[in-house]
Amino acid sequence: MEYDRILIRFGEISTKGRNRHQFIEQLRKNIQTKLSDYKKITIHKTRDRIYLKLNGESHEEIINGLKGIFGIQSFSLAMKVESEINLIKAGALAAYQQLENKGITFKISAKRSDKTFPLNTNELNYELGSHLLKNIEGLKVDVHNPDVNIKVEVRKGVTYITCKDIPGAGGLPVGISGKAMLMLSGGLDSPVAGFLSMKRGLEIEAVHFYSPPYTSERSRQKVVDLAQELTEFSGSIKLHIVPFTEIQQVIQQQIPENYTLISTRRLMLKIADEIRKLNNGLAIATGESLGQVASQTLESMFVINEVTSTPMIRPLISTDKTEIIEIARKINTYDISIRPFEDCCTIFTPASPKTKPKLDRVKYYESFTDFEGLIADAIKNTEVLYLNHTGQYVDDDNLF
Repeated sequence: MEYDRILIRFGEISTKGRNRHQFIEQLRKNIQTKLSDYKKITIHKTRDRIYLKLNGESHEEIINGLKGIFGIQSFSLAMKVESEINLIKAGALAAYQQLENKGITFKISAKRSDKTFPLNTNELNYELGSHLLKNIEGLKVDVHNPDVNIKVEVRKGVTYITCKDIPGAGGLPVGISGKAMLMLSGGLDSPVAGFLSMKRGLEIEAVHFYSPPYTSERSRQKVVDLAQELTEFSGSIKLHIVPFTEIQQVIQQQIPENYTLISTRRLMLKIADEIRKLNNGLAIATGESLGQVASQTLESMFVINEVTSTPMIRPLISTDKTEIIEIARKINTYDISIRPFEDCCTIFTPASPKTKPKLDRVKYYESFTDFEGLIADAIKNTEVLYLNHTGQYVDDDNLF
């Protein structure tokens, strides 16, 4: 007997009611997409679990893939045996013996959902525990803090045996909550905002503003790499790279210096909103943290937000930089974000930006320039990359 399955447990999905099956089906699809390279595996879903049958595939690689899939609370390598006491004993012994780090103490946690099985839970615990003690020298029982907890779940006709729970990513399956456009810069904040948005079930498409020659090709590649890293949690991401040079040049020429940052953000938001409409998105996500920089005061966000009625998602609104850095390290975006290549926002930041801008003033300053034509051109010339967790490819045709 050997481990031949992975048993996947739900977290928040378990609290859902009549639409629970939709969450489970979305999770199944996400697992299938993430593990598409493993052709032999089969996936079976029930109301309470998802089961992967390995069929000879390497469980080590598959376990690493499952760790980044939102909607999974925990998972375990599992054996499936018939619900016959001698087979369950043999399975429990084999499951323990195949562990890499066995320890010297154990407990049996039996669960009998099939009430017709001849042994009750306490009797199962005793029979299985006694069997292991007889066959493994030096092994001891510790029901409070064991090195290994052997879980035995007796169902109708079949029994699943697991020994080690591996934490999952939690949250909700990506895609179940709709689609949002993530305004992705090259900094620390926006990739973390993307990660947290996906954790709540959002599918994200990233929008990046690129201003050559003021920003370099390495700056652009930095953002591609950040989006690529986020595909570890979503499977794939569509990245829109918007040419923003001409718009920024006009802003620098036409808008008073202390208002240029506000106008820049307003026009970025307008463009992101138009791309959202073209791609059937329902919201825009940003990496804004209240009070962190001049454009993220409440007054600034009010003025910037005036250009759209689209819902804005700000997962980092109450976090500080230390917390953001901690998450960035965890999701492997930190080292990419700190590469010394600036994006268009940092290149054109004024010396003394307004922290309490007035809406009537910024609208007055913008009224002297026809930005609509510039916005339309930027959208028309947007480059689109399709990224997945194994690599990237470029659409030959402009999306718009």
